[in-house]
Amino acid sequence: MRLLFMGTPEFAVPSLNQLIEAGYPPVAVATGPDRPRGRGQQRSPTAVKKAAQQHNLHPILQPASVKSEAFAADVAALEPDVIVVVAFKILPPAVYQHARLGAFNLHGSLLPRYRGAAPINRAVMDGAEQTGVTTFFLEPQVDTGHIILKKHMPIGPNETAGEVHDRMMHLGADAVVETVRRIEAGTADPQPQDDTRATPAPKIHRADCGIPWEAPAETVHNFIRGLSPYPGAWTYHEGTQLKIYRSGLRSGSGKPGAVLSTDDALVVACGTGAVACTEVQQQGRRRMAAPDFLNGYPMAPGDRLVSRAD
Repeated sequence: MRLLFMGTPEFAVPSLNQLIEAGYPPVAVATGPDRPRGRGQQRSPTAVKKAAQQHNLHPILQPASVKSEAFAADVAALEPDVIVVVAFKILPPAVYQHARLGAFNLHGSLLPRYRGAAPINRAVMDGAEQTGVTTFFLEPQVDTGHIILKKHMPIGPNETAGEVHDRMMHLGADAVVETVRRIEAGTADPQPQDDTRATPAPKIHRADCGIPWEAPAETVHNFIRGLSPYPGAWTYHEGTQLKIYRSGLRSGSGKPGAVLSTDDALVVACGTGAVACTEVQQQGRRRMAAPDFLNGYPMAPGDRLVSRAD
């Protein structure tokens, strides 16, 4: 069966690897352009391109725009039976219609829950105890196509979005291989989504990441871990931006944002209850465990953290 694989970040690499291990090497791979990355801003390939090169896969398509007529023509020329999409751009019908048996996407939620660009972050931020992955056939409207299969996984009460992501990409790889097998065998049996149960998971911008200290402690804790490690929940202390990457629930009360303790962690009062911030980063510095951070940063009980610069 002729597969065309499309993906860009690390999340997509296990899916590509497992397809190859299962006997489904793609006839081509499409990924994002090489871009400046890291401190030196040297142009470097995507994670999927690196993986494809390691497997000696070619051609590797890197369209500047997936909406270009040239990209659609390149896809048509490959005559794919199936297009597999994992963490890639939103494809127009002019591209995915060339898959003889259909094009499917791997999504990081149990659809129709969390349709959109940030399903993992939003689920953790909501305090969800369960999530999973869904494969579905592409339709013009994003994340609405008929579902092929779902796989479930739990979310731990202190787990970060990054940790969920790292587990999910392997669960997703299993789902991708199983989906390809079902399509090949003619047993996919796609089912329509129940749009009445749909919830959004829109892209998260930096401006959305200010910690809402006035909310209950559980909400603040979920907010912090749902944005960790990227884009990172932030707050300000006397004009200095701090990012908080890990936290836990603590007893305590005070004015929202008030520092209650700096003994073993940075304990901060919320609307109700408190959170212990256990991993902190001062702007321009590296991430540190709270005790190490507090050893070198002047902060004391009674100080205040706020969600905007003074």
